[in-house]
Amino acid sequence: MKDTPLSNCERDFLLKAIEEKKRLDGRQTYDYRNIKITFGTDYGCCFVDLGKTKVMAQVSCELVAPKESRPSEGIMFFNIELSPIASPGFEIGRQSELLVKLNRQLERCLRNSKCIDTESLCVVSGEKVWQIRVDVHVLNHDGNLMDAASVAAITALCHFKRPDVGIHGEEITVYGPEERDPIPLSIYHMPICVSFAFFQQGTYLLVDPCEKEERVMDGLLMIAMNKHREICSVQSSGGIMLLKEQVLRCSKIASVKVSEITELISKALESDKRARKQGSGVGFAESLPRERITALKTDELPVEMTDVIERANEIIQKVDAPPQTVPSPLVPAPGTGQVGEGLQNTWGLTEEEEEEEEEEEEEEEEEEEEEEDEDEDEEEVKMVTNERQMTEEKAKGDVVVIMDSDSEEEEVVILKQETAPQSTRTTATGVHQKAAVASKKTRRK
Repeated sequence: MKDTPLSNCERDFLLKAIEEKKRLDGRQTYDYRNIKITFGTDYGCCFVDLGKTKVMAQVSCELVAPKESRPSEGIMFFNIELSPIASPGFEIGRQSELLVKLNRQLERCLRNSKCIDTESLCVVSGEKVWQIRVDVHVLNHDGNLMDAASVAAITALCHFKRPDVGIHGEEITVYGPEERDPIPLSIYHMPICVSFAFFQQGTYLLVDPCEKEERVMDGLLMIAMNKHREICSVQSSGGIMLLKEQVLRCSKIASVKVSEITELISKALESDKRARKQGSGVGFAESLPRERITALKTDELPVEMTDVIERANEIIQKVDAPPQTVPSPLVPAPGTGQVGEGLQNTWGLTEEEEEEEEEEEEEEEEEEEEEEDEDEDEEEVKMVTNERQMTEEKAKGDVVVIMDSDSEEEEVVILKQETAPQSTRTTATGVHQKAAVASKKTRRK
């Protein structure tokens, strides 16, 4: 299943916001999302939350034969898994371009930087060495997987402890944690990746891009550095040309971010060590007493429990006692039962009251219609009388002045009106009268 592509409106909105130095989650240009580091029950299990991006790293070890070229050095193996649980665009058993890039960058960051003493992993030179395997599982993808994976991997390596080994002649004995205390790995420094996204051909720069910002970016620069300001690896992707000043600026920003993340990792390791030493619950066991499996946090509210019984008795005494007798059920029809017939309905109006209200409303509507019909009849009578006056005055040949008491228009004066035959006037007047009477009858009906 492929990811849903961004629409042109979303793309233009993101680019316009970046030009105005604004981001979707309200961060500034050089701000990281909140980083949360937690540990599992076993040593070497680490969870890292970078905003909504969630990654789990698990470290394991086993005794294997060394490489012929390096018989006295242990083996480091890194693996990143992208499952559909993190994003619908990831497929199981398929080597995508993103997966190959992440694996290579993680190997360059941790293996090629020589952050782990591989010689301390040798048990018998040329025969047995420890192989340390780091599996990184992406649980949720919301951008910047490389930074979250590097933090989870180096934290899990610092937290991991391998079993102790004893050699007696040619026999190699691996002791469990009950017999001997496990031994932590020898780590020289902690390289951490910091990602920079470039937009508009390098004009704009963002730190820790989210998933939508990664879709519209033109190029990506990843710098792996430790707190001693030593660059472990640099990788650029996207085919964008960067100036020397831009790379130096990114390296200065990365040095500040790396020192902050390193301090956060150290505090998380110290708090976990202190909790295990005190015997308190860690990992999954910590979530059981607090019921955090279904709810992340339960808010505790202070409730006053003093004099509860006395207050309950007072409330019960104030309330009216329920009737001792229950009304007997009535049977209005065979096969039916009814309880409480004849009691007053307190839920609203009864059916009789509703019918009375409907009848009153109908009567009011009929009265309003009758009043409107009477007004219309009066207006028609006035029009007929005016027409009669006009015809009479025309017959006399005098000046005709039309006066309408109801209208607000100006007076109309008619001069030199031609006389019409008497029969024409009488027929016109009769027609108007009949039309008025007919309209009046229809409206009354």
